[in-house]
Amino acid sequence: MKILCTWLALASLAWPASVTHAEVKTREIDYTQGETPLQGTLARNDAIKGKRPGVLVVHEWWGHNAHARRQAERLARAGYVAFALDMYGKGKVTTHPDEAQAFVAEATKDPAVMAARFEAARQQLVQDPHVDSTRIAAIGYCFGGAVVLGMARSGADLKAVATFHGALATRHPAEPGMVRARILVMTGAADSLVPPAQVAAFEQEMRAAGVHFDVIRYPGAKHGFTNPDAASYGMESLAYNADADRKSWAALLRFFRQALK
Repeated sequence: MKILCTWLALASLAWPASVTHAEVKTREIDYTQGETPLQGTLARNDAIKGKRPGVLVVHEWWGHNAHARRQAERLARAGYVAFALDMYGKGKVTTHPDEAQAFVAEATKDPAVMAARFEAARQQLVQDPHVDSTRIAAIGYCFGGAVVLGMARSGADLKAVATFHGALATRHPAEPGMVRARILVMTGAADSLVPPAQVAAFEQEMRAAGVHFDVIRYPGAKHGFTNPDAASYGMESLAYNADADRKSWAALLRFFRQALK
């Protein structure tokens, strides 16, 4: 729990309105970082012609599970190519908090490895011939939110970064001129794992660094508000919130329409 607390569309308005109703194709991709085998899911809509923005999707602390894959599919329906990546290693998925904490501890003990795994996934995404490599974004959930913000703070080549109930605290605050991405943070006003003081500190950090950012707070929403399975994990701090899920997804697509022009 301690580590969880710490770590916690369309690119063009000219795209056809039928995009969201077309069939989405997904495929599993095996790749590696160093000697670590990884497995991600690529999702795209082949009814769209030409190149389009690509989006990396970073999973919650449970690992590369169905929730992360669903988000990639939602992005593909909205007109993006999405890659739900793997930060832990192939097969490292759990529903137990203690095991999730162990996975996070292992993945985060070396920041260089974290960055390398993110970059390995980015390379998988930009290799897809349907992706415009000049328009790459990343979104993250819970642990994944901390990952994508960490990459943005380090100056990663991303145009846009968005987090859903992601941890905002950091030991390495953003420095002026370092962050390339526009940032959108979506957080639950009732999230005990990302309390108001942490959100306020993040806002102060971003302003001091001159980052183009926005924070949206969803009243009554707890941690995990986008995950329909949140209640099944047996943690009182987690709860799905259908209203916040719907509104935050709409906010993401609006954000991408502006940030990924």
